[in-house]
Amino acid sequence: MIQVENLTRQFGAFTAVDNLSFTVAPGEVLGFLGPNGAGKSTTMKMLTGFLRPTSGRVLVFGHDMWQDPLPAKAQLGYLPEGAPSYGEMTVCGFLAFIAAVRGLRGAEQQRAVGAAAEKAALGEVMYQTIETLSKGYRRRVGLAQAILHDPRVLILDEPTDGLDPNQKHHVRELIRNLSQDKLVIVSTHILEEVAAVCSRAMIIARGKLLVDETPAQLAARAPSGKLDDVFRALTGGV
Repeated sequence: MIQVENLTRQFGAFTAVDNLSFTVAPGEVLGFLGPNGAGKSTTMKMLTGFLRPTSGRVLVFGHDMWQDPLPAKAQLGYLPEGAPSYGEMTVCGFLAFIAAVRGLRGAEQQRAVGAAAEKAALGEVMYQTIETLSKGYRRRVGLAQAILHDPRVLILDEPTDGLDPNQKHHVRELIRNLSQDKLVIVSTHILEEVAAVCSRAMIIARGKLLVDETPAQLAARAPSGKLDDVFRALTGGV
């Protein structure tokens, strides 16, 4: 599992994440919600070893992210916010490059790239350069690179951002299927997405954990179903 213990990140006098602790077990899909500036992306970067915390630690299946980083990171697939990539590369070339970074070679690499591309529905654009793709397709390329080495943990920052309704449905189905044998953490600002794919929902604001409950319990806090109303109910309108 992932164990997050007293995770804190400060930028000068500003505390972006404040003493955050939680665990996530295989088979769970954790929806990680919060308003802009709540500390979601900062937390994601610390979970994946991209950003070192001021204090606290992250354990990935027993491996400390900063004391034992390579075994910890080998377990992870990460889709960062914005799905960054190399625009001048073709989709096929980019996925092969990421597979090589992950240590996959030869026939094993080809199988991994093909399987990830199929799951992300990239068949029509495999030989296009990434810079020519729509925002939705770029997001799907980012998702494919996150899953191609069959990681035990998926950390997805706004995975359906920029997708049309059909594409969103496809990605949500993929997340549900992957969660059968993986641990998944999804950062989102869409309450509907949490209800569609998540088994747990956590909300943070100003870097602090406000609530950790089921999507149904979360939705019940605001009969309107609007996430803004949930935040207002939790924060007293602040």
